[in-house]
Amino acid sequence: MRLFGDWQAERDRRRRAAGYVRALHAEPLDDEVAWLAGAAAGGDADHARWEWRYARRALGLLVAQRNALDDRTPSLIAQELSEAFTRDPYIAVGALTLAERQFNERLAAYRDALASRSGEPTGTRVARILLAFTGQVRPKPEVLAHAATVLTRYLAEVGSALEHAFGTPSLPEDVPPSAVGGAP
Repeated sequence: MRLFGDWQAERDRRRRAAGYVRALHAEPLDDEVAWLAGAAAGGDADHARWEWRYARRALGLLVAQRNALDDRTPSLIAQELSEAFTRDPYIAVGALTLAERQFNERLAAYRDALASRSGEPTGTRVARILLAFTGQVRPKPEVLAHAATVLTRYLAEVGSALEHAFGTPSLPEDVPPSAVGGAP
């Protein structure tokens, strides 16, 4: 019976990962696309839409790697995300390899931005990445601030979606977080 229980648990984790990845595929708002197209992408709404899509998906994977309750969760999410690329109706026939390469480039850049220990807020650091990929290496302060606001919201949304899919961490009142997981 243990084998069946393990199989059911794995199936449940995959179902949860698939649900989380569906949340990561939420389309950007039209006003966000129009703003980014006008402010940074030279009027190219398609480019702007893809940058928002890539940002949400990359940040979602990175948040899962950072916040997941189970070490297997980020791997399952990465696998589901990869499979979702093959089914994405917005990726043109023959452009899957290009879309995956572009996503991986952005994923690496967002990872570096989140890991950076600069004095800038997280939203600002990831906004610099978004704007650089749209062609704005030195954005105006108001453009940077607006992008940071949207991406900070994205980070909150994907964090909430992760908790909804996989649960919220909880500790007994008398146990400090440092005592969990074998910490001294």
